[in-house]
Amino acid sequence: MDLRQILGSALLGGESDAIVATDRDGSITFWNPGAERIFGFASAEAVGSSLDLIIPENLRARHWAGYRHVMQTGASRYGQGDLLSVPSLTKDGRRISVEFTIVMLRNGQGEVAGTVAVMRDVTKRFEEVRELKRQLAVQGQVSSRS
Repeated sequence: MDLRQILGSALLGGESDAIVATDRDGSITFWNPGAERIFGFASAEAVGSSLDLIIPENLRARHWAGYRHVMQTGASRYGQGDLLSVPSLTKDGRRISVEFTIVMLRNGQGEVAGTVAVMRDVTKRFEEVRELKRQLAVQGQVSSRS
């Protein structure tokens, strides 16, 4: 096995980050152990399902509009290293916060065939920042009354 294969196996089989691949229609084609850990769905449950599996219902219309645009144009700013932060759903219905980037998958003719997203659960950090902002707002209200 060459170095590329070793690296690929290590990254795709890792449990720290979720790696999820989709086809042009948004059906899940790959779901790694990190995705199982973060979202709670086994690979057998997720592969073949729609991304709606992990997208909160109130965000689906916006997600699919953006997804169709990316499939048509083949371009996404989140494929250039910008992080997208969004709420997501776990198997038990909890909302979590994830950050991710995407990579375009292309067929032999160079046409967009789907995406691969690398996702990280940032729920704890998101909640800590929200609590700090709340504390600062309370302190600001107390200071302005003094």
